[in-house]
Amino acid sequence: MSAEQIGLLALAAVLMFWAVGAYNRLVQLRSAIAGAWAKVDDALRQRSAAADALQAALREPLAAEQGALDAWQAALAEAARAASALGAKPVVAAHAVAWVAAEAALSAAASRVFALLEQQIELRQPGAVASQVQVWNEASQRLRFARQLFNEVAAPYDDAIATFPTRLLVRAFRFKAAGRL
Repeated sequence: MSAEQIGLLALAAVLMFWAVGAYNRLVQLRSAIAGAWAKVDDALRQRSAAADALQAALREPLAAEQGALDAWQAALAEAARAASALGAKPVVAAHAVAWVAAEAALSAAASRVFALLEQQIELRQPGAVASQVQVWNEASQRLRFARQLFNEVAAPYDDAIATFPTRLLVRAFRFKAAGRL
């Protein structure tokens, strides 16, 4: 073998090792995003359970405001559908955008229900409704922290797929940017 052939083989070996290392790094970062989504999903389940219990407790006292409760329930269902799509592929930015939009609609619907709840003095007293509101607030707080963790994990992944020369592998292996929550 000539020195030129050895040099080309060495260069090919270096490029192959770099490609394998870069691919493994991207897979590891993508797996971390899936792990972070699991925490978001757990917080969503807790919030959903709290919402179901709270809706059941509010059906009778807020019977005159059935439209607000129905809008809240519809927003919860839409957010759950968007979360399910995002859970299936947590590194698809379009799914993240859809989930964020559904969460914004849910926030608006929940704000209306809680504003109505604040107007009912008897419902603010310690009891079933007040404890369910507390559970909802705690679950919502857990969700905020889980979203922050997801975003902190997604940022290095997005940076890695946008950085040259790793960007060269992105199309070949179909890596997609993760969205932010």
